[in-house]
Amino acid sequence: MRIGMPLNYSGGFKETVDDLATYEKAGLDIVYVPEAYSFDAVSQMGFIAAKTERLEIASGILQIYTRTPTLTAMTAAGVDYVSDGRFTLGIGASGPQVIEGFHGVPYHAPLGRTREIVDICRQVWRREKVQHSGKHYEIPLPEERGTGLGKPLKLINHPVRERIPIMIAAIGPKNVELVSEIAEAWEPIFFLPEKAGDVWGEPLAAGKAKRDPSLPELDVVAQAPLAIGEGLEDLVDFVRPMIALYVGGMGAKGKNFYNNLARRYGYEAEAEKIQDLYLEGKKDEAAAEVPRDLLEKMSLIGPEGHVKERLAAMKEAGVTTLNVTPFASDAGERAALIDKVKTLATEV
Repeated sequence: MRIGMPLNYSGGFKETVDDLATYEKAGLDIVYVPEAYSFDAVSQMGFIAAKTERLEIASGILQIYTRTPTLTAMTAAGVDYVSDGRFTLGIGASGPQVIEGFHGVPYHAPLGRTREIVDICRQVWRREKVQHSGKHYEIPLPEERGTGLGKPLKLINHPVRERIPIMIAAIGPKNVELVSEIAEAWEPIFFLPEKAGDVWGEPLAAGKAKRDPSLPELDVVAQAPLAIGEGLEDLVDFVRPMIALYVGGMGAKGKNFYNNLARRYGYEAEAEKIQDLYLEGKKDEAAAEVPRDLLEKMSLIGPEGHVKERLAAMKEAGVTTLNVTPFASDAGERAALIDKVKTLATEV
């Protein structure tokens, strides 16, 4: 398994990137740069490319609604160029709360838009002539002007690669089936290895049956907090507020993808209670209701033997890249954890 790490976008922009050289030496394979509502991810990825030599770089993730498909393709080609071919384009639909609330863009047709953006990106990277005719990125024009105006254009520069790897974040059955069909990598959130087959096995198989044989095996990227040592088991509680935010606060009743996932994992009553409390403004009480069992099974926290068992469970569930968040006080300790988990991962 490869070892990756998400970059903390809320910390110091330059200071956070400076530490990556240390993690790169410790064996970190890939860094995932989120784009939430801090500085944009692209600026930081370009900075990372200049500060590292071997480390792969991925957007984790760029929302499909915030850039046109061709701009996304141009951006990916640019980051791949400045990093000498070390870039993975991570994309995802996010949700209405972020897309409509923060960006002011309608959230609709996520499946169709995802398929279309992947297709257009690959056309651009192959330097094919592209002219807008897509269903989901229509430009409103007066009737008398018709549609499909403008000259077909192709990318001026020659990309480093005509097939930049695409990672798609997805958890819904139809979304996961699409990822399994068209993408190089899949990033599910809150990965629970013991339940992965029950929840995603059928859509993954359905997508694989339609998969282009020229694509490699699907890279499954699972996130997990990391701490190795005796007496550290209670560190899983630090994950409670984040789980509660997503399961409880990322969407209204019936429209929260993460709440639905918790229910599909078998935590129906807990998901209901977490959401009720969170929407009432009782965030601490909501976090307290996150099941300890869920926290432990999606984490790599505890004695070395326990962490090794969890790594084996991840591998058995099909995980090929671990996106770990090391719980440590400084860069040196984080580097030591990266080195240790990389060693353990090779032993399972």
